[in-house]
Amino acid sequence: MTDSPAGDLKPSFRSDVTVELVKHSAADSDVLFAARVSTLGEQSLDELKKDPERSKGLINFLMRDRHGSPFEHNSMTFFISAPIFVFREFMRHRVGWSYNEESGRYSELQPVFYVPDESRKLVQEGRPGKYVFVEGTQAQQELVGRVMDDSYVRAYEAYQEMLAAGVAREVARSVLPVGLYSSMYATCNARSLMHFLGLRTQHELAKVPSFPQREIEMVGEKMEAEWAQLMPLTYAAFNTNGRVAP
Repeated sequence: MTDSPAGDLKPSFRSDVTVELVKHSAADSDVLFAARVSTLGEQSLDELKKDPERSKGLINFLMRDRHGSPFEHNSMTFFISAPIFVFREFMRHRVGWSYNEESGRYSELQPVFYVPDESRKLVQEGRPGKYVFVEGTQAQQELVGRVMDDSYVRAYEAYQEMLAAGVAREVARSVLPVGLYSSMYATCNARSLMHFLGLRTQHELAKVPSFPQREIEMVGEKMEAEWAQLMPLTYAAFNTNGRVAP
């Protein structure tokens, strides 16, 4: 990955994504409070800590039998920087999510573009619904890098030319590709995140197979790592029960 100096508008290229947990109110105790109020009324945190094995068992029961609402009483906000095409997939997830994305109408978009590194499988084999991705050749890797670099440079030069001529940002941005990096805040709860992870990551414990595009899976893996630290009992139950959202 190479980055241009501050103030230099020459394109730079990345192959990674950024995911930062910027704020949260999320703990396993949130699930327990919500679940137990239906039978025990209001409780203190001390009461919830008295029998950790019982608490673990309750969370597993809720997950196994798909009692989903107790997993909604928490919140996580992530800052995400990724190619625009990742966000187009991301925003298919609407229930339990809130988004605010960087605007190309109100600010000049920076020339940071996605070019996959050598770990990205480039070749699709098989028919739709039953295909796999396999490693590309060195020649294919070099082709992808060269063509993407050239295309991005030309597109950003066209964008800059229109801005310099006084064309509105919301019009000039039309020439920019979906490989351009954007940024957003995404807020969710554990239940909506589990649904996202069930679709957007591959995992050996998943009961239902998923075939996500690698770039959105990269985002999902980073979000999952943050969530696993916040709600370890809920995370363990999610994996134990096949990574199916309740």
